[in-house]
Amino acid sequence: MTATTQDTQKYTIDNAHSSAEFTVRHMVIAKVRGRFGTLTGTIEIPAGGDVPSAVAVEIDATSIDTREEQRDGHLKSADFLETDKYPTIAFVSTGTKGEGPEFTLSGLLTIHGVTHPVDIEAEYEGRGKDPWGNERIGFSGHLTINRKDYGLGWNQALETGGVLVGEEVKIELTVEAIKG
Repeated sequence: MTATTQDTQKYTIDNAHSSAEFTVRHMVIAKVRGRFGTLTGTIEIPAGGDVPSAVAVEIDATSIDTREEQRDGHLKSADFLETDKYPTIAFVSTGTKGEGPEFTLSGLLTIHGVTHPVDIEAEYEGRGKDPWGNERIGFSGHLTINRKDYGLGWNQALETGGVLVGEEVKIELTVEAIKG
């Protein structure tokens, strides 16, 4: 990440108002949704701009929540995220394309110790001051990954055809950050 200068404004992600959610197919016939409860990071924005020049995000992989304790435990196990060994998921930007409000944020996504380049289709949502005088900025984004690319290959064949867990994972992000 580049150093902050007078021409760059630095924002810290507000975990209470941000989310990282995902959707994956289950048994070919349904979709299971989940989320990660803890994400931290920084966003740097050129003065007067709305599109980030640098983004670094870390997600606590142990904070996974699919509303099913047994499934969450399985997702934390060595069959999937192996959170004892890889407790975080990380994203570090490498560049942006577009002027906003819609833009593409390119970067390196690391899951389960495996790093691949990704593009996040993102949107600047706006900025404003909260009742306590803090300047806030908001972004949303989405991307799709293949979980097998990150070493998350566990699956179970179904008697009726297909597999228990889909390979494609759709990820949606909503981020609110505080200046300073």
